[in-house]
Amino acid sequence: MEYKDYYKTLGVDKSADQKTIKKAFRKLAKQYHPDLHPDDKKAHEKFKEINEAYEVLSDPKKKQTYDQFGSAGNFSGGMNFDPSQYGYTYTTGGGGDFSDFFDMFFGGASAGAGAGSKRRSTTFNMGDIFGDLKGGSRRSHKPQRTQYSTDLTISMDDAYNGVNRQVSLTIGGKAVDIPVKVPAGITDGKKLKVRGDKFGVDGDILFKIHVTAPKGVEIHGLDLVVDQAIYPWQAYFGDKITCDLPAGKLRITVPEKTKGGQRLRLAKKGLKDLKGHTGDAYVRFVIVNPENLSAEEEALYKQLSEKHKK
Repeated sequence: MEYKDYYKTLGVDKSADQKTIKKAFRKLAKQYHPDLHPDDKKAHEKFKEINEAYEVLSDPKKKQTYDQFGSAGNFSGGMNFDPSQYGYTYTTGGGGDFSDFFDMFFGGASAGAGAGSKRRSTTFNMGDIFGDLKGGSRRSHKPQRTQYSTDLTISMDDAYNGVNRQVSLTIGGKAVDIPVKVPAGITDGKKLKVRGDKFGVDGDILFKIHVTAPKGVEIHGLDLVVDQAIYPWQAYFGDKITCDLPAGKLRITVPEKTKGGQRLRLAKKGLKDLKGHTGDAYVRFVIVNPENLSAEEEALYKQLSEKHKK
């Protein structure tokens, strides 16, 4: 039979007090609880080992019996031994909550020298593990629901104004259509949770939002940099033009003798978030030539070109 090192299982020293043992158990039980790992057999086995170790080390009588046996045989975790050499006549029951090693001591009628101790309940719920122990009171928590994560890409305008989207997903081999209401002011990286119960999904669906900017627009948090094309004469003489922003069309003034790349700040005309904060928009002027020139306009360009030749 294999000797079980319960102290090693909980990661505590043999001199640990009950407070330390309980703290170690709660931490490990939270990490390996089956509700958090429904399909992980290794986690289930680890959880059973943790429960068994705590069952012994948290009970003064069981702990004393275990410690005396360990000291007498000078055992370490994983060592094999013959129970009959230490006065135990044990027949495995197989498949129980605890190991053969535990049942050798505390299993009842089949145990030898350590018989007589009653087994405590080994059912641990999420409230016990995650509860907040203050003054002896426990605060219970509901088990964590299953979560499915996916991405949802939307345009900058949809992020600003909000949008309803129908998303087709395959979850557990089943095709489902999930309606997603994207609120106005959603920002890149935020997550939206949709409860899947009404769609036949056993859990929640998390949509991570990705906001895409149109060509000529840069998103910097809630601030925008928007490229605005202007003609050379508009740059030189100044002009009034219309600029398209998420907040709508806005009439702006191009300053005289504007240089390429020069920016114009429009306060509170950028993106907004769910808390009502609003960023600024920066119009970046890009000087471009007309695609088509009349003969007269082309002649004027040539005159300017000739005049400035060295």
